[in-house]
Amino acid sequence: MRIVGLMSGTSYDGVDVVAAEFTADGGTLRLRPLGHRELAYPDDLRAEIAALLPPAATTIEAVCRLDNRLGEVFAEAAAAGVELAGGTADAVVSPGQTVFHWVEDGRVRGTLQLGAPARVAARVGVPVLHDLRSADVAAGGQGAPLVPAFDALLLDPAAGAAPRAALNLGGIANLTVVAPGAPVLGYDVGPANALLDAAARRFLDRPCDVDGARAAAGRVHGVLLARLLAEPYYAAPPPKSTGKELFHGGYLDAALTALGEPVAADDVLATLTELTARTVADACDRHRVTEVVAAGGGVRNPTLRARLAALGEGRWRLRTTDELGVPAQAKEAYAFALLGWLSWHGLPGAVPSVTGASRAAVLGSWTPSGPSAAAPRPPAPRRLVVDA
Repeated sequence: MRIVGLMSGTSYDGVDVVAAEFTADGGTLRLRPLGHRELAYPDDLRAEIAALLPPAATTIEAVCRLDNRLGEVFAEAAAAGVELAGGTADAVVSPGQTVFHWVEDGRVRGTLQLGAPARVAARVGVPVLHDLRSADVAAGGQGAPLVPAFDALLLDPAAGAAPRAALNLGGIANLTVVAPGAPVLGYDVGPANALLDAAARRFLDRPCDVDGARAAAGRVHGVLLARLLAEPYYAAPPPKSTGKELFHGGYLDAALTALGEPVAADDVLATLTELTARTVADACDRHRVTEVVAAGGGVRNPTLRARLAALGEGRWRLRTTDELGVPAQAKEAYAFALLGWLSWHGLPGAVPSVTGASRAAVLGSWTPSGPSAAAPRPPAPRRLVVDA
């Protein structure tokens, strides 16, 4: 079965597109990567997304417009994925762009992703799986993270004697821990690139600090770091999930204002890099992992990677999913393709020990591309009769 997977994360810098071929072999599922691409968002679309995200006010009109514009972008991305699949695919997984994750008192009440799946289905002519988080939320779960289902199969806890972790460094850092004889554990650790990118936009007028160069030139501001580390989210036990409804530009502005003194741009970036590295390393140490397999845009930041490796030295080894055959930049898109395969076969994709759900939910809603070619088609009716 060939599935196209799309992913647009909390950094909202573009769409990662993959094509994968899945073959079931007894209890083993084989994934053959067929290729991946990264399609960058134009600046005006990124601005449109940013203008809609919390804590900004918005309108239903703005939501509708963005939903359909994203649908057109995802449709083009899905078409590119079908090309990667050799011109034919059985399904597309389009999880959409998260614009709100409604959390109250540690419980997720709802979640909203935009991306007009009907536009995707109309463009590529195959069924589209979307709205993957809501089924888990309805079962009492966090609706995130969902990638641990992929991580648990890839790392295979039966293959080692010590706990290992999969780390994704997107806008938010999330961690999956697998260990022999223990339930899979996974949760959002905190910001990875979310606050770093907010600082780059504020201080550098750029979407990001390329290669962490400015952070490398700065010095960690101890008082600012201590204030940021005091965030209650870090001390909350899993299951937990978060996003830019908490870690956004206004959050950073408030922390800087509370200092009462100016901080140089490079020092802010150095401090935020340390925040990401420290919170991730603390989580890895807490679970006593011996290996961390990383993916996501943050692995392309050598300053962040070097700091993570230094914090783990002597306790856990840092490597990337590239070494396991999964491109680090495209791992989440491959993970969503896997979730599509599971849903197609009526198998659950959420992991209750990760999300806190009462049951393992089959994820997503299907938007058909039209009637199945295999189904018998009756003649078009000319009248309707109501039987008593």
